[in-house]
Amino acid sequence: MLRGGCQRVGALLRGLRRGPRGAADSVQRGVVSCIDPSMGLNEEQKEFQKVAFNFAAREMAPHMAEWDQKELFPVDTMRKAAQLGFGGLYVQTDVGGAGLSRLDTSVVFEALATGCTSTTAYMSIHNMCVWMIDHFGSEEQRHRLCPPLCAMEKFASYCLTEPGSGSDAASLVTSAVRQHDHYILNGSKAFISGGGEADVYVVMCRTGGPGPRGISCVVVEKGTPGLSFGKKEKKVGWNSQPTRAVIFEDCAVPVANRIGDEGQGFLIAMKGLNGGRISVASCSLGAAHASLVLARDYLKARKQFGEPLAKSQYLQFQLAEMAARLVASRLMVRAAAVALEEGREDTVALCSMAKLFATDECFAICNQALQMHGGYGYLKDYAVQQYVRDSRVHQILEGSNEVMRMLISRSLLQE
Repeated sequence: MLRGGCQRVGALLRGLRRGPRGAADSVQRGVVSCIDPSMGLNEEQKEFQKVAFNFAAREMAPHMAEWDQKELFPVDTMRKAAQLGFGGLYVQTDVGGAGLSRLDTSVVFEALATGCTSTTAYMSIHNMCVWMIDHFGSEEQRHRLCPPLCAMEKFASYCLTEPGSGSDAASLVTSAVRQHDHYILNGSKAFISGGGEADVYVVMCRTGGPGPRGISCVVVEKGTPGLSFGKKEKKVGWNSQPTRAVIFEDCAVPVANRIGDEGQGFLIAMKGLNGGRISVASCSLGAAHASLVLARDYLKARKQFGEPLAKSQYLQFQLAEMAARLVASRLMVRAAAVALEEGREDTVALCSMAKLFATDECFAICNQALQMHGGYGYLKDYAVQQYVRDSRVHQILEGSNEVMRMLISRSLLQE
């Protein structure tokens, strides 16, 4: 049972234990001791992980390729996930959240990502948005907005990036001019996951002067006059979640929808991204773990030159290096998650290190797993290519890995 008395999770946990094995269960059954993702976890965390692995195997993996190829946003599946508490993992229980720690959350996202990395990544963004409202919103906002988001009756999108401000997020120009009890928003946001499908948009906009202190955070709800969306982007990966521009044209938003104080928006955005970086790194862990297991199984089954590829010492050494990089990445991500939970002074640097290291290394693992499959790895009949495509963008979003290097070096060089 999830901490905080979330009884529906305990009931569904028991049901999942009785259920049949899913298509991705080979990932869970194929775990060998040296890469076992349950290493170091307490019994409660192992239960969360088991629920997530089972859900990934039964509800996500069988549909992963179809969602990718048809670009389907799996609303019904995510709502099933929300019944397990996955719609508000680190949100407080009084508004429908599961009340889990950041480490618990990382464990869940890693397991879910073995079933569909793209869908899990969207769920991680949704969770980040709900946490921002829960943590920085008023009691009225928390109780009005969070319960349907935690249940995934409604979906959320995070709106920071603009066409002219990506890594330089503090230079954003979307304006919010106050008129009586409303802000009038004008501008646009780019590359928004869930854009056009989400119901709640957590928007960073400029209410004051230039720089980070002039930015505020407001919630814009779907259907608000003046809110519109660009075309659905065609992407290399992450195809189970739509990506569109979000456009504001004289869009009137109640002042009551502002999260926190005026000028606090950039701080809220960055606090959200600390957790977002842990979450997207966790999704990379899941993709890499699944890819490593697929590669191992392929090497044992595929024969060349009269013997299984697994007999090749060169490939054995590559597999060993992949395993070492996976475990090192997992340890770094989990250490950063603990630091974030504890509110340590080095949290920003550790979250940046975890995101940088894990997303780089895990993409390399996925890519090497594809190479081990030879020509078959390049066919869409083989899941490894989707893990490669879906994990590549993790090196770019939630702060590019170049920005992660800036944040780490800044921490090292500050007086």
